[in-house]
Amino acid sequence: MIAEYGGIKPSMHDTAIKSLKDRPIADSTKLLNRAVCISLRVAAATSIFITIAIVFSVLLESIHFFGIVPLNDFLFGLQWSPQMALRADQAGSSGAFGAIPLFVGTLLITLVAMLVAIPVGLLSAIYLSEYAKRSTRNFLKPALEILAGIPTVVYGYFAIIFISPFLRSIGETIGIDVAAESALAAGVVMGIMIIPFISSLSDDIITAVPRALRDGAYALGSTKSETIKKVLLPAATPGIIGAVLLAVSRAIGETMIVVMAAGMSANMTINPLQAVTTVTVQIVALLVGDQEFDSPKTMAAFALGLALFCITLMLNIVALKTVNKYRKLYA
Repeated sequence: MIAEYGGIKPSMHDTAIKSLKDRPIADSTKLLNRAVCISLRVAAATSIFITIAIVFSVLLESIHFFGIVPLNDFLFGLQWSPQMALRADQAGSSGAFGAIPLFVGTLLITLVAMLVAIPVGLLSAIYLSEYAKRSTRNFLKPALEILAGIPTVVYGYFAIIFISPFLRSIGETIGIDVAAESALAAGVVMGIMIIPFISSLSDDIITAVPRALRDGAYALGSTKSETIKKVLLPAATPGIIGAVLLAVSRAIGETMIVVMAAGMSANMTINPLQAVTTVTVQIVALLVGDQEFDSPKTMAAFALGLALFCITLMLNIVALKTVNKYRKLYA
């Protein structure tokens, strides 16, 4: 009995010691996990709070603006002239806050940019994913994505030094008048800037199409070009559409290229050879100067920001839903 008790006692003692040793480790692990979870919750709550604060700050100032300028005049007005006179008897003392010319200019430049970026970006993505060798792909894809890292002011210089004179010389050759600052020049340069965005996303989407679809098309006797046109592109279309919509949001928010290449004239025109302006350019112009903060001219910038926020939000929602649809089909 004594021997058995003596044999049991060390075993129980070792178990107790082991449990005591493990308890601090388990407690410290739980504390660390709890601290990490709290940190992540604080970070998520902070980002949400900042977003809500930004929206409310823009919304409140926009409400003040619409208390002075009717919403219909802002959304459907055809003249943009926010310069406020110093005296009531001066011409244009009430200003003109019709935002239609700004929306038209923004859409015009974005359309030109997409006409440049979508074909080049999509074709380069098809080449990189289906035709290029691995060594060629490893070299070309990073080289193409370098364009995304170039500052937009550099693109602006490229537009005014090379693209604008080039377009004007072509116009003079064929007898067409091209303005020194035009929507075409700004759109072309903006499209070049967006090419790596569309190319990289489209390349990843095409590459993610299941290999079984390619093998099935080849087994039925399809050539590579037929497989791309009739199998890969239809399968990747939702994801490509999402990439294009995200690129449109990026183009709508661009400012520096438009300032340097398209000018600041709020012309109501759909002619890409003329000077136009965009919403973002006018936001910058309205907030620069010595005018009072509570003047309609300053508060108009918040109204434009709210309109731009709504437009980009809708585009991003549509893009994310489209991409999620693609992921559900081919995850």
